[in-house]
Amino acid sequence: MSVTEMFSYIQAFLSADQEIREDIRKVVQVLEQTAREILTLLQSVHQPSGFKEIPSKCVIALERLSPVHMYFGELKPKFPLEQHYRFHEHWRFVLQRLAFLAAFVVYLESASLVTRDEVAQILGIEVVREKGFHLDVEDYLAGVLIMASELSRLAVNSVTAGDYGRPLRISNFINELDSGFRLLNLKNDPLRKRYDGLKYDVKKIEEVVYDLSIRGLTKEQEAGGDK
Repeated sequence: MSVTEMFSYIQAFLSADQEIREDIRKVVQVLEQTAREILTLLQSVHQPSGFKEIPSKCVIALERLSPVHMYFGELKPKFPLEQHYRFHEHWRFVLQRLAFLAAFVVYLESASLVTRDEVAQILGIEVVREKGFHLDVEDYLAGVLIMASELSRLAVNSVTAGDYGRPLRISNFINELDSGFRLLNLKNDPLRKRYDGLKYDVKKIEEVVYDLSIRGLTKEQEAGGDK
């Protein structure tokens, strides 16, 4: 093979690779728009009037997550299965964002931690790598950590709305979450940095709970709940 032929072959490879990436980007843009719309919808739960609307907002959010199945279905055939990690950077951020949205909705509905399998089911993708387009453990954990930050914000806004019991429940949940993450030996640098943010979320929520306790509002909430 001559030098010219070799570089012609390389150019053909680069062109094909660029075409694949462009096709992936088009689908990812649609996923990003969907994620933004759902996030905008869920932001209303932070408003004083939005707390009463949490159940209905969760239903709408899950409905808007349904088309994601189709979009990921369009993404799957864009590249060979064995090259998943070669193109992973294109959808990593939006997948983490969608995992966060799924986790946030599940928490708002049941005050529980969504599992990786449940997130994959909500998004219409796999958990097992060999089965196809899948949700990496790291992307799932990143989504959970983003949710923790959102819950710390919700704890503060709950007080403004006069819901003094919610920060206590969020505090217990976040502390359990923090204990779980402490069991992990995180090697992924971006994930470890996100986990560092969880420590600040724990502290922020603890300050909210402490402020409520010294004002006697936690006892007042408990008394109201016992009636």
